[in-house]
Amino acid sequence: MTVQKPSIPKGTRDFSPAEMVRRNYIFDTIRDVFQRYGYVPIETPAMENLTTLLGKYGEEGDKLLFRILNSGDYLGNVTKDELQQIDAFALSSKITEKGLRYDLTVPFARYVVQYRNDLIFPFKRYQIQPVWRADRPQKGRYREFYQCDVDVIGSDSLLNEAELIQMISDVFEHLDIRIAIKLNNRKILAGIAGLIGQATRLTDITVAIDKLEKIGLEKVNEELAAKGISQMAIDKLQPFLLLEGSSSDKLASLSVSLKNSEIGQKGIEEMKTILRLAHDLIPETDVELDLTLARGLNYYTGAIIEVKAKDVAMGSICGGGRYDDLTGIFGMPGISGVGISFGADRIYDVMSELNLFPSANPASSQVMLVNFGEEEQSFCLKTIQQMRKAGINAEYYPDPVKMKKQMAYADKNKIPFVVLIGQEEVASQMLSVKNMTTGQQSKVSLKDFISELLHKS
Repeated sequence: MTVQKPSIPKGTRDFSPAEMVRRNYIFDTIRDVFQRYGYVPIETPAMENLTTLLGKYGEEGDKLLFRILNSGDYLGNVTKDELQQIDAFALSSKITEKGLRYDLTVPFARYVVQYRNDLIFPFKRYQIQPVWRADRPQKGRYREFYQCDVDVIGSDSLLNEAELIQMISDVFEHLDIRIAIKLNNRKILAGIAGLIGQATRLTDITVAIDKLEKIGLEKVNEELAAKGISQMAIDKLQPFLLLEGSSSDKLASLSVSLKNSEIGQKGIEEMKTILRLAHDLIPETDVELDLTLARGLNYYTGAIIEVKAKDVAMGSICGGGRYDDLTGIFGMPGISGVGISFGADRIYDVMSELNLFPSANPASSQVMLVNFGEEEQSFCLKTIQQMRKAGINAEYYPDPVKMKKQMAYADKNKIPFVVLIGQEEVASQMLSVKNMTTGQQSKVSLKDFISELLHKS
């Protein structure tokens, strides 16, 4: 009988110790920058009520939500007629009440409204947790992945956008990834939609434009036509999608084209301010206006941000924007916020491809004590306890097996130092220490050994 090898769902991954060391390097770098700018951590549940999630990401986003079956007899309230209608979405509303979170922004908005009386505004939070999307798995796109979000809510100031751009620059400078930061503004896009006679179709237009890099201009135009956008409007849209030149040139051109659009002019002024502040803060970073940047999520209302790695063909590795009334859908209107999300999994892929990770040791132990048996055990346990109290990661091999096997364990796990404590070492109170990198062995006191390791770290 053949036993089937276990597996995991498509679009999910296991991570080895070496991979986790690298992932934690990314998370720690991002977290350090978040905290340096005064942001505080929160966490929200992996699952939310569907009433919280549905309708916040657009029609396509709703389709990508992972729904969770109700507990117990989840078909108890479903009639025979409903079962026979073969209407998945109608049926799901009867048998599922919860879903896995699609992103961290909507749960954050729910959190703000739920705990409004306990928060001090502006509220600056960061959140590093996994999210789930029922997407088609491919390189750089997973069904389970981590987001590293940072948002400030309760402030209209464009200084927040500039600070987020500076944080992006800081994170990727620490990770040694060369980036281009793309900016746009939903108010500018709304002005363009009005100019081409499609003011009420902004969502359809932005959802299609957001796919431009992935499917190309011709396919985007086909999708717009399929959504009922007239050919005349599509033709009028083309010059904006093909607009070239510096950010200043593009804004000057837009000022003329959108001279009669109040919302468009407001977006242009916002972009001028953000670009000026960004240039003052990080003049060396590539920041530019990109009118093809749309970010298809419904809740963005102002500036939108997207980051691409310059040296790897990869989708967005960070993105976000301004949302003026996301909390309004939960009964707390008029609270503006802005935030960005770092895609840790894509950042990992970029760093792997460019070989940017430091040569970190995946083992958590700096020292391993060899197990010679019960006679030396008491001394070894006291020794290792002193090491751990001093802040040194150390382990004691659990079984008194052959020396060759114990040394092979230390070698394979890349533990840099092995301590041998036999009867002679117990009597002399001196440790025999083998450096696994050089092969050299020396006698040293516990105090000096601890001091040496602390100095090296």
